[in-house]
Order: sequence, then structure tokens, then C-alpha cells
Amino acid sequence: MSWQRIRAVARRQRYVVQRSPHRSFDLTVWPLVDTVLFGSIAAYISGAGSTDSSAARTAAYLIAGTVLWHVVYQAQIALSTGFLEETWSRNLLNLMVTPLREMEFIGGVALFSLVKSVIGVSVVAATAAALYSFDVTTLGLGLVPIFALLTVVGWAIAMFVIGLVLRYGMGAEALAWGIMFVVMPLSGAFVPISSLPGFLQPVSQLLPTTHAFNAGRTLVDGAGIDWHELRLATVATVGVLVLSTLFLARMLRVFRKRGFVTRFS
Repeated sequence: MSWQRIRAVARRQRYVVQRSPHRSFDLTVWPLVDTVLFGSIAAYISGAGSTDSSAARTAAYLIAGTVLWHVVYQAQIALSTGFLEETWSRNLLNLMVTPLREMEFIGGVALFSLVKSVIGVSVVAATAAALYSFDVTTLGLGLVPIFALLTVVGWAIAMFVIGLVLRYGMGAEALAWGIMFVVMPLSGAFVPISSLPGFLQPVSQLLPTTHAFNAGRTLVDGAGIDWHELRLATVATVGVLVLSTLFLARMLRVFRKRGFVTRFS
């Protein structure tokens, strides 16, 4: 792998955002709207049950969940749209005839997605602190492994979406935005999964995001790092990453063998 080509892909992604300001919607407006929406719900819950400690805890879960949710969401949407940009601009065929390898392309887009994720999550954290007096940094260094795991999960989901777009064409691109809103409730992003219908809870237990959010709520409770949940999240994250990589590799082989590149040229 060439570090120079990886940097070139990341730079190309930066130019896209710089020259098309409307593409920064997911980095600024959407995180702001989410924080105000869930923050206002949290403020209402906290105010309605001002003498109830469980109400204040639920309110804190909502705001912390919003911050953590945007870690995985920003990672996924940045990588997915980074690939989709090449299809929208009809540039995919051009990339395929260059020395650029697939993993170099994924690496370059993932590298720039880290920058976009930092911006998006910073907007959420700053808004939560300014409007609702919730300082996410008070949760401590336990956030670091949680953030890292959620970022990798976001990339894994994005690779699955890219594989579907390669196989089924532009019609599958709606999954870049829609798939995360299936993952959100199943992961217990804002409340424990015990509130889900019973038949969905076993499915939720299989998701790495569920255990990452559980570990985040443990930090909110002031109970320190939940190493058990982090271990479960790590194992599940590795499993999801391996499966998504194998799926993407398979879809690339089908893409080349059947000449699906003509859909994007």
C-alpha cells in the first residue's frame, strides 16, 4: 500500500467538501438539530421529574447517547458518501484504471472520515455543553475505547453499504442514510435495550454498538469503565469488521466479473 496514494484520496475528499459547502450538512446542521432535539427531550424529562434521580439519569443518558451516536453515524456516513461521491461524479471507472488499490482508496476515505467525525462530534459536544450544561469530557478516558470501537463499527457498516451499491447499483445508495436508523433503536443508543420488545433483545445483544452504548451509560452513572461490556464490544466489532471486509471483497469480484462498472460510467 502506498501512503502517498492514501493521502491523495484523502485530499480529494477534502476538496469535495471545500468546494461544495452544502456537503457539510452532515457535519454541522444535522448534529446541531439532533442535539437540540434530544437535549430538549432530556431537559423536559429532567424538569418534569426534578425530584426524581432516575429522571435526571435518563436525561443524561439521552444527551450522552446523542454524542456517542454521532461517533458511529459520522464514521459511517463519511465513508459511505466518500465512495458515493465517485459514483455521482462518474469517476469510478477512472479510479479503476489507475494504480490505486481498493484498500488504498478505503484507507484514504477513512482517513478523511476521521476528520469529518471529529468535526461532527465536536459540534454535538459543544452544543450539549453550551445549551444543556453537559460536558462529555467529565466522563473521563473511558470514552476513548468507546469512541474507537464505534468508529470502527461505522466503517464496517459503510463497507457493507459500499458492497451493496457495487452489486445492486445506485438504487442501494439510500442505505447509506437509512441503515443507521435501523441500528439506532436496536443498539439502545439512548436507553437500555431492556425497554425493547422481548423478541428484539437477543438481536440487540449481537450488535457491538449495544455493548459500547452500555459501557457509555456506565460512565454516565459514575461507575467507571465496564471492561466486560468493552470486551464484548471488541469481539463483536472484530466479527462485524471481518464479515464486512469479506462481503465487500466478494462484491468487488462480482462487480468486475459481470462488468457492473458500466452502471456508473
